[in-house]
Amino acid sequence: MARLVILGAGIAGHTAATFAKKWLADAHEVVVISPNSLWNWIPSNIWVGVGKMDKKRVTFPLAPVYAKAGIDFRQAKALAIYPEGKESDKHPFVTIEYTGQGREGQTEALSYDYLINATGPKLNFGATPGLGTGSHIGPHTVSVCTADHAAEAHERLRAILDKARQGHRQKIVVGTGHGTCTCHGAAFEYALNVEHAARQAGVRDRVDIQWISNEPYPGDFGMDGMQLGIMGYVTSVRIMAESLFSERGIHWINSAHVSKVDAGRLEYEQVDGTTGEEAFDFAMLIPPFSGVGLKAYDRQGTEITDTMFLPNGFMRVDADYTPKPYAEWKASDWPVTYRNPDYPNVFAAGIAFAPPHPISKPRTSPRGTPITPMPPRTGMPSGTIGKAVAHSIVNLIREGDRAKLHTASMAEMGAICVASAGTGFQSGQAVSFTMYPLVKDFETYPGTGRDTKRTYGEIGLSGHWIKYILHHLFLWKAKLKPGWTLIPE
Repeated sequence: MARLVILGAGIAGHTAATFAKKWLADAHEVVVISPNSLWNWIPSNIWVGVGKMDKKRVTFPLAPVYAKAGIDFRQAKALAIYPEGKESDKHPFVTIEYTGQGREGQTEALSYDYLINATGPKLNFGATPGLGTGSHIGPHTVSVCTADHAAEAHERLRAILDKARQGHRQKIVVGTGHGTCTCHGAAFEYALNVEHAARQAGVRDRVDIQWISNEPYPGDFGMDGMQLGIMGYVTSVRIMAESLFSERGIHWINSAHVSKVDAGRLEYEQVDGTTGEEAFDFAMLIPPFSGVGLKAYDRQGTEITDTMFLPNGFMRVDADYTPKPYAEWKASDWPVTYRNPDYPNVFAAGIAFAPPHPISKPRTSPRGTPITPMPPRTGMPSGTIGKAVAHSIVNLIREGDRAKLHTASMAEMGAICVASAGTGFQSGQAVSFTMYPLVKDFETYPGTGRDTKRTYGEIGLSGHWIKYILHHLFLWKAKLKPGWTLIPE
């Protein structure tokens, strides 16, 4: 009997675990390690952050779902990987520390035959002094990266809108809190939803909304933007994003690295060397992501973390990490199987794998500050990669080294994104995008890097309904309800 251990129960880890167990049944073991007891449908956190949903509508307990599926669930955080085992026992293992299940603080060594690192990111609030929620590094800003963070954001936002009702002018800042942030889509959605909430509250004329981002322009999203094919014409997503902000009276500052946050005030530096300050009454700033801090050791106990991981903490896979100028980057640099090059029984999925380079052009300020959006690897790509990795491992368990590995290159993968611009069954709107491929491929698609027949977008009420339906569909799928395998990633 083989044992597959999966570190993390987010979109990538949960997808990999549930499909692997379905395909392997009781013939082999699937173990999931996660420090969290709840699964969170993160794309709906922005609605929690404006009070349109509560935490219970975007989360559910993992243990009952895994028990029903026959998956061994350990509520614990992974500490270290020993891919060669120890000299006394060469079977590879991971060390974990329990965070729940009545075993808090206990540590354990758990052997594996195959390992998937799907730990997701560390929310690196500490990268910017003063950035963070009240329960984290600094009390000055909020985030919507977790359900708890989003609930806290709503409480603070509600107080701001109450002050506006009392006649006090309020300043809201939304965006990214560092020059290397990713996940711009969540911040973009939240800015539009906050504006919508202020209008619904009847206080829009007393609320100023400021967008600040490390993107070169609104709509870059860490993907070097998009050239959209619309009604036979090709136009930039920048036009759509800037129009959305202009129509709603949202001002923007781009190419900005937030360098410090104090109470009611932030400092920033732009890529051209300009510095500035913004005062605020409420700020939702996405933190930069890093790896969760997993260590790795060889059989002698010598640390090999730098071998398995890049300096940012994300795991090396079958990508081309050779340093090269931006003009020489290619779609073929990106990973295909997500297998670690040194340890063939170890894979990484979702945010946990190390990208070979950004998708957007890297930029640095005259002071040497990197101000470059990092590539997103959340949502649909995470699920697709998680499923492909699970399929590869199932094949390896059944067929050995001759097994076919499944591929899921982001340079050959399309995605659909539905970005909420405000809720309401009659007043809601969402921006719907389709994109192919995620990573630009200028050799196949000269000029734009993407297929403009499959890369397009529009905004409307129908998009809001689609996002609302997807919320329920993906929760149904994650709970392994009847027909869950028929719902695409």
